[in-house]
Amino acid sequence: MIDVDALQQAFYVLFTDISPWIAVPAGLMIGLMFGMLPGLSVPIAMAVFLPLTLYMDFTTAILFLTAIFTGGGFGGAVPAVLMNVPGTSAALATTFDGYPMARKGRHNEALGLALGASTVATALGYLLLLLLIEPASRVVLKLGPPELFMVALWGLTLIAALSEGSFFKGLLAGALGLLAGTIGMSSAGVMRGTFGSMHMLDGIPITAALIGLIAASELFDLVKSDYIVEDERSRKVSLREILRGFFGALRNFGLILRGSFLGSVIGAVPGIGSTVANLVSYSYTKNRARGGEKDTFGKGNPKGVVAAESANSSSEAGSMVTLLALGVPGGAGTAVMLGAFAMHNVTGGPRFISDNKEIVYTIILGNFVQSVLLVFIGIFFLRISILVVKLPLRFLVPSIMALTILGAYALTGNMLGPITLVGAAILGWIMKLYGYPAVAMVIGLLLGAMAEGELLRSYQLGGRDLTIFFERPIALTLLALLLLTLAYPMIRRLRARSRIDRANVST
Repeated sequence: MIDVDALQQAFYVLFTDISPWIAVPAGLMIGLMFGMLPGLSVPIAMAVFLPLTLYMDFTTAILFLTAIFTGGGFGGAVPAVLMNVPGTSAALATTFDGYPMARKGRHNEALGLALGASTVATALGYLLLLLLIEPASRVVLKLGPPELFMVALWGLTLIAALSEGSFFKGLLAGALGLLAGTIGMSSAGVMRGTFGSMHMLDGIPITAALIGLIAASELFDLVKSDYIVEDERSRKVSLREILRGFFGALRNFGLILRGSFLGSVIGAVPGIGSTVANLVSYSYTKNRARGGEKDTFGKGNPKGVVAAESANSSSEAGSMVTLLALGVPGGAGTAVMLGAFAMHNVTGGPRFISDNKEIVYTIILGNFVQSVLLVFIGIFFLRISILVVKLPLRFLVPSIMALTILGAYALTGNMLGPITLVGAAILGWIMKLYGYPAVAMVIGLLLGAMAEGELLRSYQLGGRDLTIFFERPIALTLLALLLLTLAYPMIRRLRARSRIDRANVST
């Protein structure tokens, strides 16, 4: 339940001090810039500017960092739509329909859709956090290694089941991703697949592999075109079209609500993050489409942009659950925020929530206001960034490739990043050629290390006995969901065959 007295105190703290409202717009702009540049992720931005928070009070410091988080959540959508390169891994699914819309000259509308979905979903995610912070903290406390391992496996099979094409090809691609994700030093201290290279001890650079598999592989097709938008009359910057897209997102409020819920829930699970939320929401929305609409996904369906952006933006609020309620970072961004907690001698956890409800509510309310500010700052930002559609592809494609390669090098500090990106781009192109979903492999890469670590911890926790998975109610529930997901393609085929049989009988 909401503590009304603490909420009133939060309003007073937030709106009687001007310092947060100097820091927040700056944080949003920083997040937008870092989110837009492939390779310069939002956690990097937060880490770079973390020392500045030492000179702020605690509330202002956290609001400044969450503003970078919020700005970056939308900033990654800009290159995803305009260049088919996700500025952040969380914008991966945004490329699936955002870029096809841009190719058709609907770039203004696509970016407006992304902005509308991001801002509304951010607000909804924090509304859920406000209502559920205390009960959610109790649920998260019950997630141990067996539950987290089942979550990782379920996420992988869910993407495979919802992927277009063969379910077994999706599973095979996911399994390949899982294997690739276990390269390097294991949780037990064993080296695998490094070929004797010290650079491989930390495993494959996931961000470089992700950009290569999904985005860079598509650059091969762009060399046949002159511009991103072929029709010269459509290569324009239109505030009216941006606003049309923005309000178009609001008309899909039910879709945003569902994406916000999925993003908040998935974001609250440590180690899963906004990239998985982005992909799950998109895949679920595509699978729910009726009739011929399902075939329009991946070809420029606005609902695909809304589903993807609503989930990745609301996952920020979900990740704040584990930070505030447990003092445990749910991802790289909240890990940087934990550094700000330590700098201000503040410890997160259940005691922090019970003793400092007014501060928790201040952070949540501050993020509501951030989502409103993002509308105006985002529109100004789009008016400038959208000019990229006027650049000829003979200049843009080499620039994009150079930027992604430099970003991959910046991530690793050696040639492993660029080599991974180029190798993943070739692999992604081959997978697309033979109908294997690269998205499933990306999920496997993201979840590989986590799944292995949680399996090892479950094995140790159960006294070297895996029956622990059948002794815990939440783990059993997740196992049941996993089995249902595995059975889903068969059920879908049986239903389709039944409809055909009924149609034949009626004729």
